[in-house]
Amino acid sequence: MTAAAPEAAARQRAWEAWLALRQEAALDPEVPVIDPHHHLWDRGGHTYLPAEFAADVRASGHRVESTVYVECLSQFRDSGPEHLRPVGETEFVAGLPGLERHSDGLSVAAGIIARADLAQGEGVIEVLEAHLRAARGRLRGVRFASAFDTDPAIHLSYPTRAGMLREPAVQAGARCLARQGLSFDAWLFFHQLDDLRDLASACPDLQIVIDHCGAPIGIGPYANRREEVFGLWREALRPLGALPNVQLKFGGLAMPVFGFGWRKLERPPDSEALAQAWRPYFEVCLETFGPGRCMFESNFPMDRTGCTYASLWNAFKRLAAPLAPDERALLLHGTARRVYRL
Repeated sequence: MTAAAPEAAARQRAWEAWLALRQEAALDPEVPVIDPHHHLWDRGGHTYLPAEFAADVRASGHRVESTVYVECLSQFRDSGPEHLRPVGETEFVAGLPGLERHSDGLSVAAGIIARADLAQGEGVIEVLEAHLRAARGRLRGVRFASAFDTDPAIHLSYPTRAGMLREPAVQAGARCLARQGLSFDAWLFFHQLDDLRDLASACPDLQIVIDHCGAPIGIGPYANRREEVFGLWREALRPLGALPNVQLKFGGLAMPVFGFGWRKLERPPDSEALAQAWRPYFEVCLETFGPGRCMFESNFPMDRTGCTYASLWNAFKRLAAPLAPDERALLLHGTARRVYRL
């Protein structure tokens, strides 16, 4: 055990105690849900593997049928060619116990979104084929994070740089995804959405999914500028709605980077508070993409820093409540099922 492990364990206990202060019954518990974005890991004193994730799902009361694991720079190979080391994450996830469909219908990581360096251009084919072999039939796409900001307050673990998605080599790598029948998850900030439009236009056959609403940041130099950032985000997002190969995941907004400050509250927020804060963003996303190209995502355990699984999906159900039943179904499971071929 490292010297930092006891401190990390203490933080984890405090976090769990805080989450336990909010108990909320599931709304419409019979409605099927697909969660198209979550992570699993065992690092830094924090274990969140299929057992822990399934426990959150079952405690929530929501009827989650399938989920999609999204890469998080975890469990890379520690030797061998550098470009193949991310395959270790796929090997790790695909080999975890608890992925089989359970008696209650839950299938964890039915789809896997892996990491591959698209800047390799055509050379990325070798990595994609290795992921396909490692994923045991679960590989659905790749995330090549490009989120970048010049301000050091916007800290990220990913090695990124400005303008990545406009680079010819990256676009060549993205076209390889399309040829393999794989999708592309885009993790980037609101002020980079024009870069994604360039990529989407250059790769019309590639199915693209915008993660976390396109990330209207709310901390660092963007703190106390919510209305301004909202307007810039909305105007940058709207042109992407005209591109039929682009979809969007609505979620991630409980992460600290969005600046809502949920973790600073004495108790976790309830679903009414979450829905009220997020409704303006949801309305823009829905208007831009429609329910057939939008899907809700938990982003757990990252969003677990701000709310419980029950409250999160209740907030989503509240946001979708005014829509027709078939439109609600698309947001809760239909779009994710189509895009990730579950």
